[in-house]
Amino acid sequence: MIVIAHVSDIHVDGEPRSADRTRAVMRYLEELPYDLAAVLVTGDIADLGNPEGYAIARELLVSRHPLLVCPGNHDVREAFRKSLLPEGAGVRPDAPVNQVLRGEGFTLALCDSSVPGEDEGYLEDETLEWLDGVLTDTPHEVPVLVGFHHPPVPLHTPYVDGIRQFGEERLAALADRHPHLTAFLAGHAHTAAATTFAGLPLLVAPGVVSALRLPWENPSPEDEHVHLTLPPGLAFHILGEDGRLTTHYRTVTV
Repeated sequence: MIVIAHVSDIHVDGEPRSADRTRAVMRYLEELPYDLAAVLVTGDIADLGNPEGYAIARELLVSRHPLLVCPGNHDVREAFRKSLLPEGAGVRPDAPVNQVLRGEGFTLALCDSSVPGEDEGYLEDETLEWLDGVLTDTPHEVPVLVGFHHPPVPLHTPYVDGIRQFGEERLAALADRHPHLTAFLAGHAHTAAATTFAGLPLLVAPGVVSALRLPWENPSPEDEHVHLTLPPGLAFHILGEDGRLTTHYRTVTV
């Protein structure tokens, strides 16, 4: 059984609230009586994209489990890479931050869907070529999970849908060529969601720093769309021996 923890949107901003919520989630994962195959953090790490935020995030995002982190629309690639990926020194500062984890019985490809200076998402040609190479190099019997920050479909949450991942038809075409691509994992929406994209599961992790108020939960359109009082959440994605993928969502007490 392969278990991957999926965390997203910690938005470290230098204030105690975001740090406390992130610390609670990471402590929960550390205290599990089971070794996870990976911990995945899908973006919006430093709320302001500044070195100070990444310095705090670097101290918080420590795990005994293999850890993989990608940028979101709040992140800045160069500062992200310098603080969280020191082994990436010498890489072009504006290059997409793409990473792969090849575990026992699975591959996790983490793509950079951020667009420098913009809130919406897009996978650059460089990223799609990289992902195509990862899928090609992975044996067909090994399932591949592909993660990024921005969901490539509307989720019926107007605030997020307007800044989702665009150009998604290119990603769908790539998925058609690689049948061992098993699922897509995303963040950005600050709400636990499960839907499909390109005929495959698209699983969205809840937010750590806050939760999104869905349209039918808002008393009026003018009300704030962010829930600050709900607890932080995370997802567990489980790949069974039969190849079936199951996702469980959990909240964590701060």
